[in-house]
Amino acid sequence: MIEHDALAATREAYDAAAPQYTQLFRDELRDRPLDRAFLSAFAEAVAASGDGQVADLGCGPGHITAHLDELGLAVFGIDASPAMIGTARRNHPGLRFDVGSMAALDIADGALGGVLSRWSIIHTPPRELPAVLAEFHRLLAPGGHVLVGFSASDDPSHPTQVFDHAVVPAYRWSPDHFAAMLRTAGLAEVARMVREPQPTDRRQFKEIHLLARKSEAGPARSTA
Repeated sequence: MIEHDALAATREAYDAAAPQYTQLFRDELRDRPLDRAFLSAFAEAVAASGDGQVADLGCGPGHITAHLDELGLAVFGIDASPAMIGTARRNHPGLRFDVGSMAALDIADGALGGVLSRWSIIHTPPRELPAVLAEFHRLLAPGGHVLVGFSASDDPSHPTQVFDHAVVPAYRWSPDHFAAMLRTAGLAEVARMVREPQPTDRRQFKEIHLLARKSEAGPARSTA
């Protein structure tokens, strides 16, 4: 299956790149005050809505999971790459990290107060993204929050664009199109941050952070 092949390719690529990735991104928040501010806003939103557990989906080597822990969240990390999870466990032995796919998680319905997907969604094939967002909705308790980070498409006529990611092919999304998919999944946008590319960035793409809240009515139904 295409979906299985995409997940397997992503897992194998990140297994191979784990040492370099860890070295490259371990201090990424140090020079990103806006990212830190939005993560803090996410943490406050989770706390205000009931302070439930938070899953960092696609946690990589665990550096963002550890940051959320420092912000006071009851957080754990999940990643499809066993090598990344092994690194996260070694670097942050006091936190929980599990191997898993964010498309199908062994977590009870409504068990989480928050879901973070920081650039982990970019490797999901477009036709599979609605199912992943529906999984986010299933995991969240009423009033729970999700924070999603991704790179923006620069062509309004094409809401999804493939780009040559350093590890494995990935996708950029129109922010408005992505927000509409969140709404369809029952996740109402609360706020968004658009970060313009900086001269020192490896890729000159706009970065999008979307904060959404699980609505009370549940996901919208298609009438098609």
